[in-house]
Amino acid sequence: MRAVVWGLALVLSVLTFLGRGAGAAESTVLCTVAVEAESGAVIRKEGEGCEGRVTSASTVKIAIALMGYDAGFLKDEAAPELPFKEGYVDWRESWRQPTGPARWIRESVVWYSQRIMETLGRDRVQAYVDTFHYGNRNLSGDPGKDNGLTTAWLSSSLKISPMEQVAFLRAVVGRTLPLGDRAYDMTARITDLGTRPSGWWIHGKTGSGLPRNPDGTLQFGHAYGWFVGWAEREGRTVVFARLTQDNGKQARPSGPRARDAVLKDLFSDADGP
Repeated sequence: MRAVVWGLALVLSVLTFLGRGAGAAESTVLCTVAVEAESGAVIRKEGEGCEGRVTSASTVKIAIALMGYDAGFLKDEAAPELPFKEGYVDWRESWRQPTGPARWIRESVVWYSQRIMETLGRDRVQAYVDTFHYGNRNLSGDPGKDNGLTTAWLSSSLKISPMEQVAFLRAVVGRTLPLGDRAYDMTARITDLGTRPSGWWIHGKTGSGLPRNPDGTLQFGHAYGWFVGWAEREGRTVVFARLTQDNGKQARPSGPRARDAVLKDLFSDADGP
Protein backbone atom coordinates (compact mmCIF):
# COMPACT_ATOMS: atom_id res chain seq x y z
CA MET A 1 0.00 0.00 0.00
CA ARG A 2 2.82 2.37 0.90
CA ALA A 3 4.44 1.66 -2.47
CA VAL A 4 1.22 2.60 -4.24
CA VAL A 5 0.97 5.86 -2.31
CA TRP A 6 4.59 6.73 -3.11
CA GLY A 7 3.96 5.85 -6.74
CA LEU A 8 0.94 8.14 -6.92
CA ALA A 9 2.87 10.91 -5.23
CA LEU A 10 5.66 10.55 -7.80
CA VAL A 11 3.20 10.71 -10.69
CA LEU A 12 1.53 13.81 -9.25
CA SER A 13 4.91 15.46 -8.76
CA VAL A 14 5.89 14.79 -12.38
CA LEU A 15 2.57 16.07 -13.68
CA THR A 16 2.87 19.19 -11.55
CA PHE A 17 6.39 19.79 -12.87
CA LEU A 18 5.30 19.29 -16.47
CA GLY A 19 2.32 21.55 -15.92
CA ARG A 20 4.56 24.29 -14.60
CA GLY A 21 6.90 23.87 -17.53
CA ALA A 22 4.07 24.05 -20.03
CA GLY A 23 2.58 27.08 -18.31
CA ALA A 24 5.93 28.85 -18.35
CA ALA A 25 6.07 28.48 -22.13
CA GLU A 26 2.68 30.02 -22.82
CA SER A 27 2.11 33.50 -24.19
CA THR A 28 0.99 36.52 -22.20
CA VAL A 29 -1.75 38.63 -23.77
CA LEU A 30 -0.37 42.17 -23.63
CA CYS A 31 -3.47 43.71 -25.19
CA THR A 32 -6.80 42.84 -26.74
CA VAL A 33 -8.73 45.77 -28.14
CA ALA A 34 -11.86 45.88 -30.28
CA VAL A 35 -13.79 48.96 -31.35
CA GLU A 36 -16.81 49.76 -33.47
CA ALA A 37 -15.40 50.81 -36.83
CA GLU A 38 -17.93 53.56 -37.49
CA SER A 39 -18.15 55.26 -34.11
CA GLY A 40 -14.83 54.30 -32.54
CA ALA A 41 -16.64 53.15 -29.41
CA VAL A 42 -14.45 50.77 -27.44
CA ILE A 43 -16.11 47.38 -27.07
CA ARG A 44 -13.28 45.60 -25.37
CA LYS A 45 -9.91 46.72 -24.06
CA GLU A 46 -7.86 44.41 -21.89
CA GLY A 47 -4.20 44.21 -20.94
CA GLU A 48 -1.47 46.60 -19.88
CA GLY A 49 0.20 46.83 -23.29
CA CYS A 50 -2.45 48.60 -25.36
CA GLU A 51 -0.55 51.88 -25.55
CA GLY A 52 2.97 50.52 -25.85
CA ARG A 53 4.71 50.42 -29.22
CA VAL A 54 6.49 47.30 -30.41
CA THR A 55 7.68 46.08 -33.80
CA SER A 56 4.86 46.09 -36.34
CA ALA A 57 6.20 42.84 -37.82
CA SER A 58 4.12 41.49 -40.72
CA THR A 59 0.98 43.40 -39.77
CA VAL A 60 2.57 46.22 -41.80
CA LYS A 61 1.69 44.22 -44.92
CA ILE A 62 -1.81 45.72 -44.77
CA ALA A 63 -0.25 49.18 -45.10
CA ILE A 64 2.20 47.98 -47.77
CA ALA A 65 -0.67 46.45 -49.77
CA LEU A 66 -2.53 49.76 -49.73
CA MET A 67 0.60 51.56 -50.92
CA GLY A 68 1.35 49.01 -53.61
CA TYR A 69 -2.14 49.00 -55.09
CA ASP A 70 -2.53 52.77 -54.86
CA ALA A 71 0.81 53.29 -56.62
CA GLY A 72 -0.11 50.79 -59.33
CA PHE A 73 2.74 48.36 -58.69
CA LEU A 74 0.35 45.70 -57.41
CA LYS A 75 -2.27 44.82 -60.03
CA ASP A 76 -4.64 42.17 -58.67
CA GLU A 77 -4.48 39.00 -56.54
CA ALA A 78 -1.93 37.33 -58.83
CA ALA A 79 0.12 40.12 -60.40
CA PRO A 80 2.82 40.96 -60.37
CA GLU A 81 4.22 37.49 -59.76
CA LEU A 82 7.88 37.93 -58.86
CA PRO A 83 10.47 35.14 -59.02
CA PHE A 84 12.42 34.06 -55.98
CA LYS A 85 16.13 34.81 -56.32
CA GLU A 86 19.10 33.54 -54.37
CA GLY A 87 19.97 35.98 -51.64
CA TYR A 88 16.35 36.83 -50.87
CA VAL A 89 15.09 36.26 -47.34
CA ASP A 90 14.15 32.56 -47.20
CA TRP A 91 13.56 31.77 -43.54
CA ARG A 92 10.74 29.47 -44.65
CA GLU A 93 10.85 26.94 -47.46
CA SER A 94 7.50 28.23 -48.76
CA TRP A 95 9.17 31.56 -49.58
CA ARG A 96 11.47 29.99 -52.19
CA GLN A 97 8.80 30.18 -54.88
CA PRO A 98 7.39 32.72 -57.36
CA THR A 99 4.99 34.93 -55.41
CA GLY A 100 2.10 37.26 -56.21
CA PRO A 101 0.04 39.50 -53.89
CA ALA A 102 -2.38 36.86 -52.54
CA ARG A 103 0.41 34.38 -51.86
CA TRP A 104 2.52 37.16 -50.33
CA ILE A 105 -0.12 37.83 -47.70
CA ARG A 106 -1.08 34.20 -47.15
CA GLU A 107 2.52 33.00 -46.66
CA SER A 108 3.75 36.33 -45.21
CA VAL A 109 6.67 36.46 -47.65
CA VAL A 110 9.21 39.00 -46.40
CA TRP A 111 11.17 39.43 -49.63
CA TYR A 112 8.00 40.38 -51.57
CA SER A 113 7.38 43.20 -49.10
CA GLN A 114 10.96 44.32 -49.61
CA ARG A 115 10.59 44.44 -53.40
CA ILE A 116 7.42 46.55 -53.13
CA MET A 117 9.10 49.00 -50.76
CA GLU A 118 12.22 49.29 -52.90
CA THR A 119 10.15 49.84 -56.04
CA LEU A 120 8.13 52.64 -54.45
CA GLY A 121 11.23 54.26 -52.95
CA ARG A 122 11.98 55.90 -49.63
CA ASP A 123 10.28 59.26 -50.22
CA ARG A 124 7.03 57.77 -51.47
CA VAL A 125 6.84 55.13 -48.75
CA GLN A 126 7.55 57.75 -46.08
CA ALA A 127 4.77 59.93 -47.47
CA TYR A 128 2.33 57.03 -47.26
CA VAL A 129 3.39 56.13 -43.72
CA ASP A 130 3.01 59.74 -42.63
CA THR A 131 -0.44 59.99 -44.25
CA PHE A 132 -1.48 56.74 -42.57
CA HIS A 133 -0.26 58.04 -39.16
CA TYR A 134 1.26 54.59 -38.89
CA GLY A 135 2.81 54.10 -35.45
CA ASN A 136 6.03 56.00 -34.94
CA ARG A 137 6.46 56.41 -38.75
CA ASN A 138 10.16 55.58 -38.40
CA LEU A 139 11.59 54.00 -41.56
CA SER A 140 15.24 54.46 -40.65
CA GLY A 141 15.86 50.73 -40.10
CA ASP A 142 18.77 49.39 -38.08
CA PRO A 143 21.09 52.06 -36.62
CA GLY A 144 23.78 53.10 -39.07
CA LYS A 145 22.76 50.62 -41.80
CA ASP A 146 20.39 52.67 -43.99
CA ASN A 147 18.22 49.58 -44.54
CA GLY A 148 14.80 50.90 -43.63
CA LEU A 149 13.04 49.89 -46.85
CA THR A 150 13.96 46.25 -46.27
CA THR A 151 14.14 46.02 -42.49
CA ALA A 152 12.19 48.76 -40.66
CA TRP A 153 9.35 46.42 -39.65
CA LEU A 154 11.60 43.44 -38.79
CA SER A 155 12.29 44.03 -35.08
CA SER A 156 13.75 47.37 -36.13
CA SER A 157 12.71 51.03 -36.21
CA LEU A 158 9.01 50.89 -37.24
CA LYS A 159 6.87 50.39 -34.15
CA ILE A 160 3.17 50.61 -33.44
CA SER A 161 0.83 50.11 -30.49
CA PRO A 162 -2.41 48.11 -30.47
CA MET A 163 -4.42 51.33 -30.11
CA GLU A 164 -2.61 52.79 -33.12
CA GLN A 165 -3.34 49.62 -35.05
CA VAL A 166 -7.10 49.98 -34.54
CA ALA A 167 -6.97 53.71 -35.36
CA PHE A 168 -5.25 52.88 -38.66
CA LEU A 169 -7.71 50.08 -39.40
CA ARG A 170 -10.68 52.35 -38.74
CA ALA A 171 -9.30 54.67 -41.41
CA VAL A 172 -8.92 51.69 -43.75
CA VAL A 173 -12.45 50.40 -43.18
CA GLY A 174 -13.91 53.91 -43.34
CA ARG A 175 -11.86 54.70 -46.46
CA THR A 176 -10.79 58.04 -45.08
CA LEU A 177 -7.19 57.78 -46.31
CA PRO A 178 -6.41 59.58 -49.60
CA LEU A 179 -6.26 56.39 -51.66
CA GLY A 180 -8.07 55.11 -54.72
CA ASP A 181 -10.97 52.69 -54.29
CA ARG A 182 -9.02 49.89 -55.94
CA ALA A 183 -6.38 50.04 -53.21
CA TYR A 184 -9.05 49.45 -50.58
CA ASP A 185 -10.88 46.80 -52.63
CA MET A 186 -7.82 44.73 -53.44
CA THR A 187 -6.32 44.97 -49.96
CA ALA A 188 -9.60 43.70 -48.53
CA ARG A 189 -9.59 40.87 -51.05
CA ILE A 190 -6.11 39.55 -50.28
CA THR A 191 -6.59 39.83 -46.50
CA ASP A 192 -9.92 37.96 -46.63
CA LEU A 193 -9.89 35.01 -44.21
CA GLY A 194 -13.46 33.95 -44.92
CA THR A 195 -16.57 33.66 -42.82
CA ARG A 196 -16.62 31.97 -39.42
CA PRO A 197 -19.43 29.56 -38.44
CA SER A 198 -20.75 32.39 -36.24
CA GLY A 199 -21.32 34.53 -39.34
CA TRP A 200 -18.41 36.94 -38.83
CA TRP A 201 -16.51 37.69 -42.04
CA ILE A 202 -12.86 38.24 -41.10
CA HIS A 203 -10.09 40.25 -42.72
CA GLY A 204 -6.73 40.31 -41.02
CA LYS A 205 -2.99 39.83 -40.86
CA THR A 206 -0.74 38.09 -38.40
CA GLY A 207 2.70 39.26 -37.30
CA SER A 208 5.55 37.61 -35.40
CA GLY A 209 8.61 39.52 -34.22
CA LEU A 210 11.28 39.51 -31.57
CA PRO A 211 12.10 42.26 -29.07
CA ARG A 212 15.68 43.43 -28.74
CA ASN A 213 17.98 43.65 -25.75
CA PRO A 214 19.62 46.99 -24.88
CA ASP A 215 22.70 45.90 -26.85
CA GLY A 216 20.59 45.28 -29.96
CA THR A 217 20.62 41.49 -29.86
CA LEU A 218 17.36 39.63 -30.32
CA GLN A 219 15.49 38.16 -27.36
CA PHE A 220 14.75 34.66 -28.61
CA GLY A 221 11.93 32.90 -26.80
CA HIS A 222 10.04 36.14 -26.13
CA ALA A 223 8.41 36.73 -29.51
CA TYR A 224 5.59 39.21 -29.96
CA GLY A 225 2.51 37.85 -31.68
CA TRP A 226 0.08 40.09 -33.53
CA PHE A 227 -3.28 39.57 -35.12
CA VAL A 228 -5.03 42.68 -36.41
CA GLY A 229 -7.93 43.28 -38.76
CA TRP A 230 -11.64 43.81 -39.03
CA ALA A 231 -14.77 41.68 -38.88
CA GLU A 232 -18.16 42.24 -40.50
CA ARG A 233 -21.57 40.81 -39.70
CA GLU A 234 -25.05 42.01 -40.60
CA GLY A 235 -23.97 45.58 -41.32
CA ARG A 236 -21.74 45.87 -38.27
CA THR A 237 -17.95 46.22 -38.58
CA VAL A 238 -15.51 45.78 -35.70
CA VAL A 239 -11.79 46.49 -35.90
CA PHE A 240 -9.47 44.66 -33.54
CA ALA A 241 -5.90 44.07 -32.48
CA ARG A 242 -4.31 41.51 -30.22
CA LEU A 243 -0.70 41.59 -29.06
CA THR A 244 0.90 38.70 -27.18
CA GLN A 245 4.39 37.88 -25.97
CA ASP A 246 5.82 34.42 -25.51
CA ASN A 247 7.28 33.35 -22.19
CA GLY A 248 9.43 30.66 -23.81
CA LYS A 249 10.20 29.04 -27.13
CA GLN A 250 7.19 27.65 -28.98
CA ALA A 251 6.74 25.16 -31.79
CA ARG A 252 4.43 27.47 -33.78
CA PRO A 253 5.00 31.14 -34.67
CA SER A 254 3.40 33.61 -32.30
CA GLY A 255 1.28 35.42 -34.90
CA PRO A 256 -0.77 32.42 -36.07
CA ARG A 257 -1.35 31.45 -32.43
CA ALA A 258 -2.61 34.96 -31.70
CA ARG A 259 -4.93 34.70 -34.72
CA ASP A 260 -6.37 31.37 -33.63
CA ALA A 261 -7.01 32.69 -30.13
CA VAL A 262 -8.75 35.85 -31.40
CA LEU A 263 -11.03 33.89 -33.71
CA LYS A 264 -12.01 31.69 -30.79
CA ASP A 265 -12.25 34.38 -28.11
CA LEU A 266 -13.88 37.22 -30.07
CA PHE A 267 -15.69 35.77 -33.06
CA SER A 268 -16.86 32.27 -32.19
CA ASP A 269 -20.43 33.44 -31.57
CA ALA A 270 -22.78 35.84 -33.28
CA ASP A 271 -22.57 38.45 -30.52
CA GLY A 272 -18.87 39.03 -31.17
CA PRO A 273 -16.53 40.85 -28.79
